[in-house]
Amino acid sequence: MKAEILTIRFVHEGWSRFGIARVRLADGAVVEREIEDHGNSVGILPYDPERRVATLVRELRVPPLFAAGEQVQLEAPAGMIDAGSPEENARREAMEEVGLRLGALEFVGATYSCASLTTEKIHLYLAPYGRADRVEAGGGAEDEHENIRVIEMPLAELAARADRAEITDLKTLTLILALRARHPELFVP
Repeated sequence: MKAEILTIRFVHEGWSRFGIARVRLADGAVVEREIEDHGNSVGILPYDPERRVATLVRELRVPPLFAAGEQVQLEAPAGMIDAGSPEENARREAMEEVGLRLGALEFVGATYSCASLTTEKIHLYLAPYGRADRVEAGGGAEDEHENIRVIEMPLAELAARADRAEITDLKTLTLILALRARHPELFVP
């Protein structure tokens, strides 16, 4: 017997939908599980291989503020997939958030951000850039009130923060580790 969803009752529908699913498990037991659904996303770690820096953002995330009083966290640029491919959305988000025109994207993977709760699958990319690719200031879409601060950081410092467990955003940690595994020479001071 395979698991199957018997019913889903949505208790909120806004930017995200929150529902409660009744599920028959493979052993026949019927249980309830919560579901958060807001679509899929992209996360990008833009890095300059010549200067050995990465461009990240700091912005308020309300769940960490609620859970731990954290005002902002250091993150790779990211956003929801609207119309178009994940690659098109990655390039759009990089332009909106950090003002970078990206060319090549190196696919890292597509993974569920928290499979026990959300339907969101995040498509992760590494993206090399150069000085000439910074064409705007960034800061986020004006109508979204993101209040993004753009941070350019040496890759060696970023790796040290990861090693000290100071990177609290999972997509960002994944991207740092992927860049380090694929291009270790960029992290040598």
